[in-house]
Amino acid sequence: MSTNDSQSLAQQTTLHLLDEVRAGNEAAVSLLYKRHLARLQRWARGRLPREAREMMDTDDLVQQVLMKTLRHVDSFEPTQTGGFQSYLRAGVTNLIRDELRRRQRQPHGHQTASSVEAFGPSPLEELVGREKLDRYERGLSQLSVSDREIVVARLELGLSYNEIAKELGKPSADAARMAVTRAVTRLAEEVRSAKAPTRR
Repeated sequence: MSTNDSQSLAQQTTLHLLDEVRAGNEAAVSLLYKRHLARLQRWARGRLPREAREMMDTDDLVQQVLMKTLRHVDSFEPTQTGGFQSYLRAGVTNLIRDELRRRQRQPHGHQTASSVEAFGPSPLEELVGREKLDRYERGLSQLSVSDREIVVARLELGLSYNEIAKELGKPSADAARMAVTRAVTRLAEEVRSAKAPTRR
């Protein structure tokens, strides 16, 4: 491919590049990888509970999802809510959830191959819709680390209260439920605060 062709390709939309990937254009694969990697890594960092970060590298999970997705783009529907970045986020969320649950079932660290084939909307996206997620992200960033981990575990990863208790060191499922309620209440306050118009 010539330099001019590469520059022209770099100016194309993600949907056009996905068409190029489906047609077997390896340059389009590379461009999409570079275009989405850093943004997806920034989003994913901090979504693993602290105890799990020693066993799972978020950047590795992101790269795994991104490369697998670009090799199987036929499963992506262009009309899907939130577009390609939302689709990638769902894949990362699914993989993190699978890894956490696998680690709980296999406490001695024996792991099997991960599956990231069935991407779909996260529990959070199903609850609030993609158009409200920006306010959610801003509110989430204002929470304490512990509250943020609890919110992500419940709303994004869809973990049960028992699973949250195990991952975040709560004494029981009831304690995890109470912690989730408090954290979500604080999140709602932050979201309302961000939404409220500024008084002059």
